[in-house]
Amino acid sequence: MTDNLLDPLGDAAALSESGAKKNYAKVGSARPSSLLYNYGPGAIMDLPQFTVMPAGLDDWDRIWARRDGIPRIHAPRLQAAVRTLMGTDRTELRPFPWQAKKTFMSSEGNDLGVPSRVFPQWLRCTGCDFLAPIPRFSYRNTHPYRTDEACFEHHNCPGRAEERVSRDKTPNRKRPTRTAVPARYLLACVDGHLDEFPYDAWVHHWQKCSKDSHPRLKMLDRTSGKGASATILCASCGQKRPMNEAQGEVGRSKLPGCRGRHPHLDSFDPAGCGNETQLMLVGASNLWFASTQAIIVMPESQARDEEVADQLRIDLQDGQELDTDAELLEWLTENGDQPKLLRVSLGKRPSTAFSDAELAAAVKVLLAPPPPESERKRRKENWDPIELLIPEWRYLQKDPLGRQHDGSDADKSGLVLSRRELDPQLPKHFSRVLAAEKLRKVNALIGFTRIDDMDRVDDLPKRLVPVTRAEKPMWTVATEDFGEGIFLQLDESWVRAWEARVKKSDIWAAHEAAHRLNFERRFSETAKNVDHLDRLPKPRYWLVHTLAHVLIREMAMTSGYSAASLSERLYAWEEGSDRPAAAGLLICTTAADSDGTLGGLVQLSEPARLQKIVKDALHRAERCSSDPVCAMRTPKAPEDFLHGAACHCCAMASETSCERANRFLDRRFLIDLPGNNLGFFSRA
Repeated sequence: MTDNLLDPLGDAAALSESGAKKNYAKVGSARPSSLLYNYGPGAIMDLPQFTVMPAGLDDWDRIWARRDGIPRIHAPRLQAAVRTLMGTDRTELRPFPWQAKKTFMSSEGNDLGVPSRVFPQWLRCTGCDFLAPIPRFSYRNTHPYRTDEACFEHHNCPGRAEERVSRDKTPNRKRPTRTAVPARYLLACVDGHLDEFPYDAWVHHWQKCSKDSHPRLKMLDRTSGKGASATILCASCGQKRPMNEAQGEVGRSKLPGCRGRHPHLDSFDPAGCGNETQLMLVGASNLWFASTQAIIVMPESQARDEEVADQLRIDLQDGQELDTDAELLEWLTENGDQPKLLRVSLGKRPSTAFSDAELAAAVKVLLAPPPPESERKRRKENWDPIELLIPEWRYLQKDPLGRQHDGSDADKSGLVLSRRELDPQLPKHFSRVLAAEKLRKVNALIGFTRIDDMDRVDDLPKRLVPVTRAEKPMWTVATEDFGEGIFLQLDESWVRAWEARVKKSDIWAAHEAAHRLNFERRFSETAKNVDHLDRLPKPRYWLVHTLAHVLIREMAMTSGYSAASLSERLYAWEEGSDRPAAAGLLICTTAADSDGTLGGLVQLSEPARLQKIVKDALHRAERCSSDPVCAMRTPKAPEDFLHGAACHCCAMASETSCERANRFLDRRFLIDLPGNNLGFFSRA
């Protein structure tokens, strides 16, 4: 473990004070949604001239320390889920450290940003192929408003052979300065560790160079960067070794074992790592998979006592400078039963708006002993993502009191609903339509994985890489998205009868068999006592999921939004002891860096428009340009794909729209296709 400080602004200021040429700290920018889902802590972000890795959340605390207060995102239900999954008693949700500028040239927010490390730290000169770590190059970032010009440079570059011949003809010609770019090879393991590729040891076959203790390396690549096409050359001793020897199963046997490195935390796993490593490219799509949880904030989904307790804790810590939980508990034990003293201590902070009874209940919550570790572990092991959806479904079953009803807590939930009448020509299978004029979606980062996403049967808890060095993190990063949507609910009696019929069909038996194969091929110790059917969504989920996709495609043509900007939220499960049956979907569009959206999606919820969209979507689902192959697609052993009559020509959507990576889709469950009569909407 190491404790190296990461302070980009401090480093830039120190360089300036030492008389060195000004190098600014800012090297790029990204949208909040991009930083959450694509380039969070531990990911590699491409900049114009080099790549950086956002640091772990420990290093973000120095950024927030520049401000008097730290903003929090209010979403108690999501916060409770985050605490369960991260194994903590309290975890705050904080936004990205950012502040809007009044003008392009103003300086507001210059002291905020996401701290990042340059990674990988081996660079290659574009002029002479010189391969070396960062200290062998110089860094330039001298323009305050042109972060795209930040780069690493190789001074006095000798150039390649043909350039040297040309330069010899003009003896007085100076050697040029060339840009250095990242050497694109890395080592990764299935438990999320990432490391630099050992070029020096690789080219010398894990021996030392026979000619030089610090050999001069080159990376020769003339094929436009296709795969592991480069060759590493030691200019000191003349040895060469191609990188393609490190590819594939055979290549893994030639690579070193994993050292357990987490570069975003600037640390190594104290328990070590015994896994094999595999070659990974810097721009590989499987280098980083975010593990996130999200909710649509509903007014009645918030636990009042927990909400007041969280706000009281924040206000007391800010006002009384109580930095640790122990200090807070000690202060509350001595003063928590004195309402007047409590209000004096709070000053003018938000908690003073609560009544004495609410504050007393909040103090009781804060002083309550935390659940035992065994209980916390049990909750985490038995946690079901549906727990986040059930409160939303229950609230959506209630009729708004009027048009654009904003609930009882709209200032915090941000939800504004309107009931829509059902058009007489709308299929009778629909029982309810709501227009979400405004909604707020909150997304939180839990951790991440590498090589494979967490949505696999053979997942081990250790595969989820933490975003902080702390065993029990005090906060995690989250985003607030504001937008609009349409909620459609299917009639439960229709769904129940249709589902019973589908479960007896040969098509459903084929899907079950394919899922079993998929399950067994990813079998591990974590799945020994798991029935594969527990992981297979019920037919109603396939129905609702496929319906959402064909509606997204149709709505994109008339809403003014692209299909990739529309997303689904599915409510589809059978009745259980702790939940009512659900069959509905919310199609929404949200933005994390604006106050809302344009309203084009909500307009489609008007009865006549919605009826036409549903009719056209189902009509288009009858035909696919890949038919009859698509229409007849049913998995048969040894196939284990998790979809039926669905492809990118008819029912599949972009990865930003689909919550299940285009699995569990089948047009035959929507409408009758040749050879089957299972269409839900074919029997009106």
